[in-house]
Amino acid sequence: MGRIVAIGESVRVQALALAGVLVLPGDDPDQSRASWLGLPPDVDLVILTPEAAAAVGDGSGPLRIVMPR
Repeated sequence: MGRIVAIGESVRVQALALAGVLVLPGDDPDQSRASWLGLPPDVDLVILTPEAAAAVGDGSGPLRIVMPR
């Protein structure tokens, strides 16, 4: 099984690190896109805040879920 990653505003995703989720920065759209483009190859699931999801947009890549507002 691959890794789970969370991208988004620190205040919303930081607690996921306690569950073993790799937390990447996404405090603004540019940071979210950079984190998405720099995902490690072994990532199977990405948890995104709504703001990060909007910045990343649609496209190919690992399975993604968007946190509720």
